[in-house]
Amino acid sequence: MDYDEKIKKYEHFLNDVLRKDLMVVLEERDKLYESIAEFSQLKQTIKCIQDSSTEDGLRSQVDLGSNFYVQAHVPDVSYIYVDVGLGFHVELTLDEAVKFSQKKIYILTKKVEESTKKSAKIKAQIKFVLEGLRELQKL
Repeated sequence: MDYDEKIKKYEHFLNDVLRKDLMVVLEERDKLYESIAEFSQLKQTIKCIQDSSTEDGLRSQVDLGSNFYVQAHVPDVSYIYVDVGLGFHVELTLDEAVKFSQKKIYILTKKVEESTKKSAKIKAQIKFVLEGLRELQKL
């Protein structure tokens, strides 16, 4: 096998395998960050509900879509429905929902760390292949 064929194989591996793998891992990590942001927002919203609710319930404005808001009155704010995944919604107390959010954020953060390690490993492989290509091109 001559050097041109080796160079083409390395370039193919670099562009079609490693860089695509890196893109997939980075997109996966971005989705995890979005989920963490959603659960953090849920936790913050629950704390606001706990702070602003009275015996009469809670008054709020609800977005019906296209920035069209209406006044809403929620008589009982002791429970909230939380999307726990796979299309399932569970009725939880506000304290349970905060605990669930904290656990979910912890789990997602661990997954982000794993994804970051994966991306660093792929980046190292890319550098290794690039160095090999440079060596082959010098010959």
